[in-house]
Amino acid sequence: MTRKANIVILDGYTINPGDNPWEPLEKLGNCIIYDRTPAELKLERAVEAEIILLSKVKLDDAAFEALPKLKYISMLATGYNNVDVAAAGKRGITVSNVPAYSTESVAQTTFALLLELAMHVGLHDASVKGGEWVRCTDHAYWKTPLLELDGLTMGIIGYGTIGRAVARIASAFGMKIMAYSPRIPSETGVVPVRFVPLEELFASADVVSLHCPQTPENGGFVNAKLLGMMKKSAFLLNLARGGLINEADLTKALSSGQIAGAGLDVVAHEPMLADNSLLKAPNCIFTPHIAWASLAARKRLLTSVAANIAAYLSGAPINVVNSQYLK
Repeated sequence: MTRKANIVILDGYTINPGDNPWEPLEKLGNCIIYDRTPAELKLERAVEAEIILLSKVKLDDAAFEALPKLKYISMLATGYNNVDVAAAGKRGITVSNVPAYSTESVAQTTFALLLELAMHVGLHDASVKGGEWVRCTDHAYWKTPLLELDGLTMGIIGYGTIGRAVARIASAFGMKIMAYSPRIPSETGVVPVRFVPLEELFASADVVSLHCPQTPENGGFVNAKLLGMMKKSAFLLNLARGGLINEADLTKALSSGQIAGAGLDVVAHEPMLADNSLLKAPNCIFTPHIAWASLAARKRLLTSVAANIAAYLSGAPINVVNSQYLK
């Protein structure tokens, strides 16, 4: 029989605000669940844990030093940049993530943002409800130019599972696909795609969509130089990590008309700060980091986390992201 362990969930609210029961995890051990954990309480709350589950709480080597019972971390997410995975590995702590649980939801949100930029549904809905259609002398009106996606080029940065899903949908809209990836994958999906250098993609694409992980090397790589290469009619989408974009440079590009618009699900500091310059930038629309958060995706996430824990308890952990550092 698989043994049970002490499991501490440090920031569970966004995974289960009440509609996604923890039962699959509770079957695997003694679960203590916190909706949110401020930095000053994380060590106190986790001191007895063999297993920690987290999304946005940060754990570094100093934390590992203070948590001698900790042996396993499973992210409640795909990204794992909030955990020092190298330091964890050197202390014999295995770290796993949950790949691919949100693919279809993120791809769907990508096009929700793009279609809003192209068709301004929200603007026109508000104008109709404000009485403009009732007062209009014509059968139709539009308050801003409308954009057809057919024939445009979608440039995808990062061509993993999500990038390929975005390409599939873009192709269904009649868009051409180009992509940039540091390593061209052996499996490129079901639609034709042309891999190009980063600068060529920014210069040629009508829509640039970010779907790559954030690493120490690529923070802020979408900067004034790359934004300056884009078409003035082009859109930038970010469904990956906010830190990939230099937000001051993007604000200037939008304010000057260097690019036509941006759709962002993520920003560099979350929750967003009140003084984020992008809040006042023209043609910049936001969703509050919800691309991953459909109920279907969160249920898949919980199922996958339970599988991660069960595999660890059986002695054969899966989805390990720090195997190269483990002793």
